[in-house]
Amino acid sequence: MFQNPEKARFHKRSVSLHGHKTSVSLEKAFWDVLEESSQAQGISLSQLIKDVDEDRQGNLSSALRLYALAYVQK
Repeated sequence: MFQNPEKARFHKRSVSLHGHKTSVSLEKAFWDVLEESSQAQGISLSQLIKDVDEDRQGNLSSALRLYALAYVQK
């Protein structure tokens, strides 16, 4: 499935949302896409996560995966 198995491993990152620290676990492949998207927009990864958090319906990890999927489909 993946040419690079490292891309499928979970990586946990800490972020601050609404003044509270939380951690988000995503596969490295998703983190890579989110970083690419934030750079393309000229914003920090933290800001991108905050933006996704404001618009999400479900849990944050799922919302970030859906955001990354929409980004690569454009």
